[in-house]
Amino acid sequence: MTPAGGPEDLLARANEARRRGDAGEARRLLEMLVARQPGHAAALNSLGLIALGAGDSRGAIGYFERATAADPAAPPLWLNLAQAQRSAGDVPGEIASLDRALAIDPHLLPAVLQKAQALERVSRVPESADIYRALLAATEDSSSLPQAVRQALDHGREIVRAEDTRRSDTFEDRLAAVYTTHADADLRRVQGYVDQKFGRRRVYQQQPVDGHFPYLPAIEFFDRTCFPWFESLEAATPEIRRELVSLWDESDDDFRPYVAFAPTEPVNQWTELNHSPRWSAWFLWKDGVKQEAHCARCPATTHALEAVPLMDHPGKAPTVMFSILEPRTRIPPHTGSSNVRTTVHLPLVVPDGCGFRVGAETREWREGEAWAFDDTIEHEAWNDSDRPRAILILDVWNPLLTEAERAVVRVVG
Repeated sequence: MTPAGGPEDLLARANEARRRGDAGEARRLLEMLVARQPGHAAALNSLGLIALGAGDSRGAIGYFERATAADPAAPPLWLNLAQAQRSAGDVPGEIASLDRALAIDPHLLPAVLQKAQALERVSRVPESADIYRALLAATEDSSSLPQAVRQALDHGREIVRAEDTRRSDTFEDRLAAVYTTHADADLRRVQGYVDQKFGRRRVYQQQPVDGHFPYLPAIEFFDRTCFPWFESLEAATPEIRRELVSLWDESDDDFRPYVAFAPTEPVNQWTELNHSPRWSAWFLWKDGVKQEAHCARCPATTHALEAVPLMDHPGKAPTVMFSILEPRTRIPPHTGSSNVRTTVHLPLVVPDGCGFRVGAETREWREGEAWAFDDTIEHEAWNDSDRPRAILILDVWNPLLTEAERAVVRVVG
């Protein structure tokens, strides 16, 4: 009996038959539709899916090829053809079909992922790794993706890691020769470049929340030679520590939570530490204003700081403080306000189990040994010990700014 209605009615009834699991009836209706309209892409695609589901990959390829000929601008049809070719073991055909889909929609994730897998199957691993690398860079947070896709990306991560190791090994001898030839050179940037190329290091960019000064390089930790006054500050460590401990012994109430957002402000990653004494500060200078009463109570610390070229930006800087991180407390990854500033740490009390990361570099504080870093690069800190950690934090100018540039910053902020 011939069903009533036109092509769309036949297609709707075929789709209903497929939903019921009656593939034979669906095929009969679709073939009737294709007999009337040989170029009906949707019907040809459905016939291809039925054939593929029945294990007839060659038959599916035939239907999908006719569907793509009828509607060559539809990426899903090329993707289905590639799937059938994969099932049939036709990898060159699969890759060609995937390329057709990606030429229409370069961001079609299933096609990109399937191409990476196809290249891997035919031992074109470097090309496969390049695709996986791009996918991983574009999907840093994969938690919302289907489990199958997450598993495929995890596999891709292993492919990238293995390929980076292989490439690194091939250059090892040649790089060693370069390093030997230039043994007296400063190779830190070179090492960062090499580590990035071989996937051993992520390069972090400056992300200031309150103003970016252009063309300053993103340096995680500055070289000590930029701060010739470090040694004199470090020499004062015992006296500075003694004054800090005295404040602790007095249980001074001016140790206040460092993170203190108003109720109307977005807290974001600071929820756990907002208004919490687990990370507290005791200020000697705050937003460019000397805290006279506090400085009077810490004369040795104040004397040492007055010999330091603190950042002088009225109403903004310097800020100088004792920073206390309580046991089992972590400061989450964050970025600071402006790259015109450099943040200096002088560690005073550092139990085992404390650490600090700026960008891709992680360090441990050593009591009495100062360092300087660009806090507009993502950084975090932790105290996994059972005792408080204390450091003196102070603001100085970015050492790469000229006097003229500093003068302009003082005017415009």
